[in-house]
Amino acid sequence: MKKNSLFNWSGGKDSTLALHYVLQDKSFDVQYLLTTVNEAYNRVSMHGVRESLLIEQVKSLDIPLYQIRLPESPDMAAYEAHMHKHLSFLKAEGITHSIFGDLFLEDLKTYREKKLRELGIEAVFPIWKRDTTEVLKTFISLGYKTVVVCAEAGLEEFVGRIIDESFIEDLPSDVDPCGENGEFHTFVFDGPIFKKPINFALGEKVFKTYPSPNGQIDETTGYWYIDLV
Repeated sequence: MKKNSLFNWSGGKDSTLALHYVLQDKSFDVQYLLTTVNEAYNRVSMHGVRESLLIEQVKSLDIPLYQIRLPESPDMAAYEAHMHKHLSFLKAEGITHSIFGDLFLEDLKTYREKKLRELGIEAVFPIWKRDTTEVLKTFISLGYKTVVVCAEAGLEEFVGRIIDESFIEDLPSDVDPCGENGEFHTFVFDGPIFKKPINFALGEKVFKTYPSPNGQIDETTGYWYIDLV
């Protein structure tokens, strides 16, 4: 019996590679791509990609999109309430597995597993613990194309850049090649599982800061974003 699954879709490279492998595994039936969207700006949470581009991306993948629309900067209680409501609905629809593109953040994996277990849903991590340099090289060698849409302060030069072999060589040594510590995020616009490329142009680049838990804003710890239009 196939595992009725939802895939947690960020639109980035790790999500794409994990989905690439899941679609080859005939034991899974991916019924939805689940994406959280900032309702105030109609953009993918954290990545900052326009909802319209997300929709084009998902159309090219030919898998139904399930959006969870979140308020801007929700606290943990609000976030968990939103997720619980939607995941409970999906569970009632027959979803038994929830798939992620996480690589090595143990705390996050444990958190996901715990919350899903409470709902009777099993968490799946297809590329867990794979070497991140090899993950990125495999992604490139398979023919996928992705652009960096945001990066932390100090990595401005990489925002808007297409990831290729030279990208790996140019990254500072203390930056994970896949940005798994949150150093940067990407938008995938072409590759084997896409029916057609997603067209876009590079727009304005901006720097945004976010309040720390104590409410203070540190001008050195924000993110650079580039608008894809």
